This record gives sequence, structure tokens and C-alpha cells, in this order.
Amino acid sequence: MAAEQAQLAAILGPDSAPFETLISHLMSASNEQRSQAESIFNLIKQNDPNSLALKLANVLTSSSHQEARAMSTILLRKLLTRDDSFIWPKLTESTQSGIKTVLLTCIQREESKSIIKKLCDTVSELASSILPENQWPELLPFMFQCVTSDLPKLQESAFLIFALLAQYVGEMLVPYIKDLHSVFMQTLNHSPNPDVRIAGLSAVINFIQCLSSSNDRDRFQDLLPAMMKTLTEALNSGQEATAQEALELLIELAGTEPRFLRRQLVDVVGAMLQVAEAESLEEGTRHLAIEFVITLAEARERAPGMMRKLPQFISRLFAILMKMLLDIEDEPVWHSAEVEHEDAGETSNYSVGQECLDRLAIALGGSTIVPVASEQLPPYLAAPEWQKHHAALIALAQIAEGCTKVMIKNLEQVVNMVLSCFQDPHPRVRWAAINAIGQLSTDLGPDLQVQYHSRVLPALASAMDDFQNPRVQAHAASAVLNFSENCTPEILTPYLDGIVSKLLVLLQNGKQMVQEGALTALASVADSSQENFQKYYDAVMPYLKTILVNANDKSNRMLRAKAMECISLVGMAVGKDKFRDDAKQVMEVLMSLQGSQMETDDPTTSYMLQAWARLCKCLGQDFLPYMSVVMPPLLQSAQLKPDVTISSADSDNELDESDDDSMETITLGDKRIGIKTSVLEEKATACNMLCCYADELKEGFYPWIDQVAPTLVPLLKFYFHEEVRKAAVSAMPELLRSAKLAVEKGIAQGRNESYVKQLSDYIIPALIEALHKEPDTEICASMLDAINECVQISGLHLDEGQVRSIVEEIKQVITASSSRKRERAERAKAEDFDAEENELLREENEQEEEVFDQVGEILGTLIKTFKAAFLPFFDELSSYLMPMWGKDKTAEERRIAICIFDDVAEQCREAALKYYDTYLPFLLEACNDESPDVRQAAVYGLGVCAEYGGSVFKPLVGEALSRLNVVIRHPNALQPENVMAYDNAVSAVGKICQFHRDSIDSAQVVPAWLNCLPIKGDLIEAKVVHDQLCSMVERSDRELLGPDNQYLPKIVLVFAEVLCAGKDLATEQTASRMINLLRQLQQTLPPATLASTWSSLQPQQQIALQSILSS
Repeated sequence: MAAEQAQLAAILGPDSAPFETLISHLMSASNEQRSQAESIFNLIKQNDPNSLALKLANVLTSSSHQEARAMSTILLRKLLTRDDSFIWPKLTESTQSGIKTVLLTCIQREESKSIIKKLCDTVSELASSILPENQWPELLPFMFQCVTSDLPKLQESAFLIFALLAQYVGEMLVPYIKDLHSVFMQTLNHSPNPDVRIAGLSAVINFIQCLSSSNDRDRFQDLLPAMMKTLTEALNSGQEATAQEALELLIELAGTEPRFLRRQLVDVVGAMLQVAEAESLEEGTRHLAIEFVITLAEARERAPGMMRKLPQFISRLFAILMKMLLDIEDEPVWHSAEVEHEDAGETSNYSVGQECLDRLAIALGGSTIVPVASEQLPPYLAAPEWQKHHAALIALAQIAEGCTKVMIKNLEQVVNMVLSCFQDPHPRVRWAAINAIGQLSTDLGPDLQVQYHSRVLPALASAMDDFQNPRVQAHAASAVLNFSENCTPEILTPYLDGIVSKLLVLLQNGKQMVQEGALTALASVADSSQENFQKYYDAVMPYLKTILVNANDKSNRMLRAKAMECISLVGMAVGKDKFRDDAKQVMEVLMSLQGSQMETDDPTTSYMLQAWARLCKCLGQDFLPYMSVVMPPLLQSAQLKPDVTISSADSDNELDESDDDSMETITLGDKRIGIKTSVLEEKATACNMLCCYADELKEGFYPWIDQVAPTLVPLLKFYFHEEVRKAAVSAMPELLRSAKLAVEKGIAQGRNESYVKQLSDYIIPALIEALHKEPDTEICASMLDAINECVQISGLHLDEGQVRSIVEEIKQVITASSSRKRERAERAKAEDFDAEENELLREENEQEEEVFDQVGEILGTLIKTFKAAFLPFFDELSSYLMPMWGKDKTAEERRIAICIFDDVAEQCREAALKYYDTYLPFLLEACNDESPDVRQAAVYGLGVCAEYGGSVFKPLVGEALSRLNVVIRHPNALQPENVMAYDNAVSAVGKICQFHRDSIDSAQVVPAWLNCLPIKGDLIEAKVVHDQLCSMVERSDRELLGPDNQYLPKIVLVFAEVLCAGKDLATEQTASRMINLLRQLQQTLPPATLASTWSSLQPQQQIALQSILSS
């Protein structure tokens, strides 16, 4: 202890050497030395922050070692950043003022540029904490003094600090807007020093972003030419490094404040395209200029439609990108078809061109891009050079995702372009043509498959015969995969003989790449053709098993993994009876693999998890014996911790990991978080598989619930990966259902209903809480769906508190959704908003409807479960639901609002009568809504109110009938889209006849109702209505039979049609009552009447009816 005290005393003593040694140890390459130094440093920070700060300041002013000064600046910045290690409040006043003075003095004295930059960072960090409290009054005067000094170094420093302060505490700078404007103008126009101009540009751009009022931003419009001048002058004087810095800053502006550029858009974009076209410039510079234009095109939320107003520029940009695709070499290794040479010969120009075409098409859409492509691609295809053919095909594949709708309209032209290149003499062009077909099968499916299978599949089949070019062969197999994924068995089956036999040949190829391609294609073809694959099973399975057993050294790992995938998909396609015997052998192999130690990057794990789950789907309950082998590793994968590395976003010793595909980085505040994607993918796969098992095995999954629930419930809030959250959400109702079934079937090891309640008390609140924080609309809809299913399963196990929290969350969801819609409506007011943007808005709003749909479903479930006890909650929600009836709302929202009221009226009966005054006027009006779905919900509601409304409904009977009459007599009432509304209207008229006979002219209404029968669209209502008809005949209802029984033939006709339709239009009980009635009528009716009635039936109905009656 004493020794440590002495060491600390020496470090903090008057001699500066020991402290400098400590600093150098903190930078040591030796882990041991470094961690020892860190613990001493932290000890001093705890015990004597004052001396520590002064010591660091002392190194800054007096040390001759540049590394020590740099390190001290970084350490000081960390201590003065407002987080856990913020020491400022612990310092004495004199130390505080000393530090402030030293920092500003060092900026003036320091010679090293990199240290000055770090000093500016430190000053800005400290200022962002203490400026707002007015604890550094000297700082802004010092900065304005630097800006006007003659020393470029000081000017640059001041701008660097301005730029950071604008980010951290911009509001502190707004009062100086006039002074800043003139300083910026002066610097950008007249400073001879490029570094000062760049720092000035950075300060301007950060300042523009911190201004919240558009008037303030407009004051800076006149700086734009000067900002662009920074770029052009740097380029003209050959300072490309400076130009690239300027471009990066302007790209930031384009992404965050695109509308700032709008008034001078033509000049700015024109200048950028000139840079992109200038072949004398470095590639890096040209790529940044392209990035700027693409960023503007992508700034949809902030400036919708702006770039589509410049078609001449889009055409120029497209031409630039096409030219970049020509930058490709014909590398010999590409032809060898070893996997790692996939992109041999592709340059950085080529990859930027490829990526940007994709982004441009997604940002601007097909109506803008397809005309440009149709103009520029044909000359490329007609040119002699193979590179041009290749470029045209790559471009087509890249733009397909963004241009789907427009390309589907011009499918013939697109397919001709691609297929003509299948015969190209150059193998790389043939590869690109196949690649395009693969991409188009995904982006333009299933239209492409339906219309052009007879041209595409034979072309792919012959490409599989290209034995001279194994890479082309393998790619043709992969394209078969893409094509069949979007394909029905009917389309695929006629081609199976040819395709399967070719794939079997490829399976035996010496090239692993070709074998892998064939395996994935076979798997997909089996998956798409289902039981039609049975006839190939005996030929295919032996090959697959051979690969599974023999491909076991490291170089073949992927091959073995793909064989697993293929076997399991083939098994699922042909079904358990055909697959059962081989399944046993395959499981043995998988079990032995499962037991072996695999390396962490071995693809087998993830493929195996999926194969097991498919085998389970195929074998059903026969799979249970294997669960004890499958589950432990699966749980382990589901519990993987994300492999996260956290570093500061600007730390100097940044290991550049951006080129590492397996890491994904996200920046949060000033932290950079790197996540290993392979871990996340394995975790997501495992969670999906757990969900599959629970879904497939039902109560058989019971033994695992206690382990799976605590694994998945916390993952409802796993924000690193959407797939993990989606899987966890889908699994919740499955777990609850499994527990409930196990208890009901008495296989829950003696546990009873209270176990189901306990599980539901764990799952439902967790789902509600996760929904509250969920950022993604689509996942919100899935969570609501899962809550709905859980409520259906646990029913009355829910207590009032849980119902309350669901209702509160529904209020939140409705509010959040409405405000998202409002924001979209705001976007529609932007000056360049156009049809394309409108289409995108429509798609976003449709996703919103999915959320409303689920809200309606949950409320329906709660009403059905709790009936009148739910009404106090319904009253609370009414202010949220009433607006959904509005004329300004979408048809879907109106439909949902009506359905909720229908549920209340039907489930709560007398208790719901108090709502009729409010809701019936809306319901009556909605009967004639232009949307058939709204009409259906409204007329159904009238039927419910007629049945349960008693005297409250009576005064409205007349109006209800006339509204229903309009629906029934509509000229297109029986068109497919209208038939459900028609059937429900007929049913509602029937209810009025049944419950309000005394309020109607029954001699007219009843026969009119009979005339509409039978109804055949809504099978639920059909059973109700036909049963009612039966009862009326049994009671010899006067108005139904008519004077002198004149309507009997019609009744017999209806019975005949209902009986001939099998089980669809009547329950078995109703059908047997109808048969009895018909037999009675045979006895009692005069023969002539009977004969004429029979003759009105169709011949096959007569025969069917005779056999029904005589049996």
C-alpha cells in the first residue's frame, strides 16, 4: 500500500517525467503495461481529479513529445465529456479557469495540425456542457477574434469549433447569425487557404442544419455559390484531397437539408455531373460527386419528388453509371469457377456503377428510369464490344427492383432483350443474361413466370449444358431457383423431366460450385412442385444422401449444408409416407453431426437448424423422439449474445472494419457499435425454428415451454435484429396454445389451468410493453395480431388490469398511427410532390391499415370474451373510434369501426341498446357506401340490430328496409366483389321479417325476400338464412306460402338448390329437415303442381333430388 502511495505521489509530484511515463504506458502496445497504467490513471481520477487535470494541462503546454501532447488532449477530452467520467464539477474554480485558459492558449501555440484538431474537439466537448450555463464567456469572443486573424491556423481552428458547437449547442450560436453570415461569406469567397475554406464549409453546413426556422435558413441561400466555389477551385487547382473533403460535406447537406439546394438545384447538380464526367479526375472524386446526386434523389422524406423535375440530369447520370459498368476486365480466373473469383475483373468503378443504378431506380421509380433505360440500353446491346452487352444486362438487373411496376407493363421488351443474349459468344455476357433472368424472376414475378415460362425455362435448361463454362452452368442452376420460387406447380410440372435430369447431371460435376448450384435449384424445384416431385424421388434421393455422408472435409462444408437443405425440402414436398424410410437415415447423420465440434463459422449449424425444423413439419408427431437431440443446441443458438464491440465514433486508433462483411456498424450518438452479423443470423434462424416446432407439435411441445418462454420473451425487445423480434412475436401465441392443449389433454405432468394463467400473465404484459416501444410499423401489426391470438387462447384468464393495459396501448397505437398519417399528408404538400410520391405514400398508408385491422380484431376478441363487462372500456375508446367513421377516412378504417360496433351489438345485446342512437344513423348511411366491404359490414350490423334491438330498432325498420333494398336491387349486386354485401343484406331483411313482422307490409316483403334465395356467397349467412326459411315452412307461414300456396314451387326450387350444393349452404340438421318437408309436400301437393315444380329444375338437379328423396 505504502509503495503505491509513493508511486502516486511521484506521478503527481513536481517532476513531470513520471506523469509523462504514465501517459506513454497508456499508449503501450503491451497489454499488461497498458492495463496497469489504466488502473493507476483511474485511481488518480477517483482520488484527485484536480491534480490530474492540471497535470494533463501541463503536458499540453510544456511537453516536447508530440505523442504525449496528443494523448493528453484525448484524455482531457474524455474527462470533460458529460458522461460517467465527467470531472468538471469536481474541479476547483481556479483549476477550471486554468484549464479553459490552457486550452485556448494551446490552440494558438500548438504547431501540430492533428493535435490542434484534437484540441478543438476537447474545447467543443467542454463548451457544449458549460456554454449554456454561461460559464465560458471568453470563448465566443476568442473564436470571432481567431476567424478575423491573419493566421490560417487560427481561422481553421475557430471554424472547426463552430462546426462542432453547431452540432452540440446550435441554439447558442443563433443570436450571432448576422456576424456568422458575413464571416462565412468572406472566408468562402476570399480565403486563399484551402484548409480554412473546408473548415468554413463544414461550419456553414453544420450551422444550416442547426437552424430550425426556414427564414433563418433562407438567409444563407446566397452562400451556396460560394460553397460550391470551394469545390470548383480545389478541383481547378488540382487539390483533389480538399475537393473530396468538400464533396463529403456537401453530401451531408444533401442528405439532411436537400431543400436548401432547391432554388439553385440546376447549377449544383450540373456542376456535380461535370465532376462525375471528368475522366481526368481521380475515381474517388468522381464517385463522391455521383454519391451527392444519388443522395439528393434518395432524400424522399425531406424533398419528395424534387429530383424527378430534372429529367435531363437523370439521363446524364444514367449514362455516367452505364459507362462505369464498362470498366471490367476479362480475368482468366473468372472462368475457372472457383467460388472466390466470383467478381474477378470487376473494378471499383464497376461496383459503384452497379450499386448506384440500384439506388437510383429505387429512389426515383420506374416512370422516371424506364424511359431513360429504354433509350440507352439498346445501343449498348447493338454495339460490337462484349463489355457493352454485359453492362446493359447488369443495368437491367440492377434497376428491376425500383422499376417493378413499369417493367411488368413492358415485359415483352425486357424478356426479348435478355433472352437474345443467351446465345452471345462471350461467356461473361451469357452469365450476365442468366443473372438478369434470375433477378427479374424475383422482382417481376409471378408475372414473368406466368407469361414467359415457355421461353425462359428452356433457355435456362440449355444454359445448363454449357460444360465449357462451369460458372455459367452453375449460374443457370441458381436462376432456376429464382424462377421456381415465384412459380406454381401447374407452370413448373411440364418442365420437370428435363430440368431434374439436367440437375442430376450437374450434381455429379467435378466443380463444387456447380454441385452447390444444382442442389439449391433441386431444393427449390421440389418446394415449388410439391407432390408432383414424387416421381423423381427415387432417382434424386440416393445422390443427395451420398453427398450428405461423403462431403465431410472443410472445403465441402457448404456442399454438405446445401445437401441437408435439399433433402429436407424434398422430404417436405413428397410427404411423410414417401420420405419416412430415408428420414431415419438422414436423422442419424444429422444427430452425429450435431454431436461433433463445429467451428464457429461453419455454415452447417444454421442449415442444420432449418433442416431439423423441416423434418419436423414433414413427420409431425413422429418427430417427438428427436426433440431431446434437437432442442439443447437450438436453445443455445437462440440465446446467443450479440457479439457487440463499442468504440467512440471518432477514436483515433480505429481499426478500420468497414470492409469486413461479417460486421455491421451502427452509430448511436458518439458511440460506434459493431455487431457480428453471422451471430445475429444464427440467432434469428434459431428463434424462427423454435416457433416452427411449437406451431407444428402443438401440445407435444409442452415439455420445452419452461425453457423456451424465458428465452424468447426478452427477445421481443431485441432491437439489433428485426427477424429475431418477428420470430419471438410469432412464437408467443404458439407457446400459450401448446400449454393450453397440454393441460386440456391431461399431458401437462399434473399441471392445471392455473399454469396457463401463469404463462399468459408472463407473455401478454411482455407483448404489450414491447408493442409500446416497437419502432417498426409492420412488427407493430404482428404484435397486435399476437396479442389478439393470446387473448383468444387465455380468454377469461385475463384480469381487469391486463385488459386495461391492452386498451391503453390501443389508444396509443391509434394516436401514433394518426400522427404518422398527418406527417405523410404534410409530405404531400411539398412543392415537387408528384404521382410517383403519391404511389409510395399509398403503400405506406396501406401498411398503416394493417395496424388498424389488428386493432379491430383485438377489440372484437375482447368484446366476444368479456361481453357487457367490456363496455366501460368501449366507452373510453369511443372518442378514438368515432373519428374512424369519418368521410375523410379510408374505406378500411370505416369498415373496422363498423365491425367493432357490430360486435358490441351482437355480443352485448340489451346492454348495447344505449349505443343505438349514436351509431345507427352512421350504420344506415354506410349501407350505401361506395366500398363493398363497408356495405357488407353495415348491412350485417342492421341484421344484428334487427335481431336484438327490439323496440329501440322499431322506429327505424322502414328506413332500414329501403337502405337494404338499394343494396339488393343494385344492377351489379351479384358481381363477385358485391355478392357478400348482397347476401348479408338478404339475411338482414330476413331478420326484419322474423323480429319486426308487425312493422312491415309482410305480404310484399316476405315474398321479395324469398325471391332472393338461395344465397351462395357468404356461407355463414347462407346457413342461417336457409335454416330460417325451413322454420317458416314448418310453421306454414302464411305470407311465405302466399295465397293458394302460390310460392310453394319457388320454395321447392330453393330447397332443391340448397340440397344439391352439398354441405355448403345448409347444416346437416337443416338439410334433413328440408328433405322431410319435401317428402311431406310430395304426399300433399296436387300432382299437376308437383309436375310443374319439378319441370322448373335442371335435369341434373332432378336426378340428384330424386336420389336424395328416395334414399
